Amino acid sequence: MESTCRAIGVFGGTFDPVHFGHLRLAEDARQQLGLSEVLWVPAGQPWHRDQPEVSPAQRLAMVGLALADNPAFRLDPSEVESNQPSYTVLTLERLRKQLGKTQPLVLLLGADAFAGLTTWHRWQALFGMAHIAIAHRPGFAIDPAGLPEGLAAEYRQRLVEDATPLNTAPAGHIAGFCMTQLDISATRIRALLASGQSPRYLLPDAVIAYIQHHQLYRKL
Repeated sequence: MESTCRAIGVFGGTFDPVHFGHLRLAEDARQQLGLSEVLWVPAGQPWHRDQPEVSPAQRLAMVGLALADNPAFRLDPSEVESNQPSYTVLTLERLRKQLGKTQPLVLLLGADAFAGLTTWHRWQALFGMAHIAIAHRPGFAIDPAGLPEGLAAEYRQRLVEDATPLNTAPAGHIAGFCMTQLDISATRIRALLASGQSPRYLLPDAVIAYIQHHQLYRKL
């Protein structure tokens, strides 16, 4: 089934807090994969880690502030507003119903997240609802030899060399894209804030102002 619509990126995460590494990854994906927009989906109840100290509503608000000046980035509050665990497969099912069967969707993942995909809820169903685009460092594309056997087989079968198939089919392919290398992590930012140091130039000023106003991340 071919599509005449440009693909939409889907970028989920805890975003605790959102920072320039997240923003640059999404922009790299948008440009390299030809995405019409990127939907940002902050997790409400992350299944893979302890509940963050900062509330889902606060993380959602910070992402909204970070996206405010980019019309190609759109905030999706569905996981925060849901009382279910934040399973990506449920989010993609909802988007499929909302956007239709032919709209190409591209799930954006880091290499580490993709390598752990077999631990995700109903992971094999993801390929029927979206393409997967894997961010990697320059010159370091995914090596299937390092993946679990079932995932390696899916990777080899579904891999495409460029972004064209991501925009002509609604789901089912895997592609890589090269991300800008920024040594920024949410863990480091939380540690800086907890020790009273400035995280400036690691995340947007509007997000820093929100963190300071609400006195977030004051303890490790």
